[in-house]
Amino acid sequence: MSPTRHDDTGPTRRPLADGERIEWHFHTVNQLACPGLGVLRVFTPTGSWVVPPHRAVWLPAGVAHSHQAHGRSELRCLTFAPERNPLRLERPAVLALSPLLRELIATLTGPEPVGRATLERATLEQLREAPELPLGLPAPRDPRLRDVAALLAADPADPRTLAQLGTAVGAAERTLSRLFRRETGLSFPQWRAQLRLHHALALLAEDRSVTAVAAAAGYRSPSAFVEAFRLAFGTTPGRYQRQA
Repeated sequence: MSPTRHDDTGPTRRPLADGERIEWHFHTVNQLACPGLGVLRVFTPTGSWVVPPHRAVWLPAGVAHSHQAHGRSELRCLTFAPERNPLRLERPAVLALSPLLRELIATLTGPEPVGRATLERATLEQLREAPELPLGLPAPRDPRLRDVAALLAADPADPRTLAQLGTAVGAAERTLSRLFRRETGLSFPQWRAQLRLHHALALLAEDRSVTAVAAAAGYRSPSAFVEAFRLAFGTTPGRYQRQA
């Protein structure tokens, strides 16, 4: 991976086809990226984030990343000088957007608005109050954990236990369990649950049925998927899909 430098210094808006990628790059400014449609997945060397509609991801200056769209999408981006960091975050984060903040982003990334400076100040004020959402999936560093993560990323519905996955990658279950907690801050079941939710959000953006998504993401039944989704996002997958 050799990220290229992108010198975007203003608002941008570009359509993205389902599955389209923006390859590895970094910015010299802070960036706020928001999918107007669909779901955006953001990858960094330390983890990945899933960004549903009406959410945005904060990407600090200098952080290498790539994007992938799930479902037809439209990427809306604002940039801020490195010293303008209302969130005081030095790492990526997914943010919940208030209706006003969504409108500000839509306006600033559209045709040249009247009163841009005032709108940008209002955006910064809104960002200070934007809550962070737990939509990150930490990337493990240990080669054995990376192998396990690769197996599950290729098939999130893989039913194997950690002991069985350990046999496949040549590591003991106890060792892998300890490493997962140390390197990601999550237990293995928590990490896999987050991976499955990421996968489910991407599939819902492709207009798949809740039943099909539940099976593809590895849930034992549609009702188990609905309950896990509701606990994570405060709504059912069907209602989320209709709103998105």
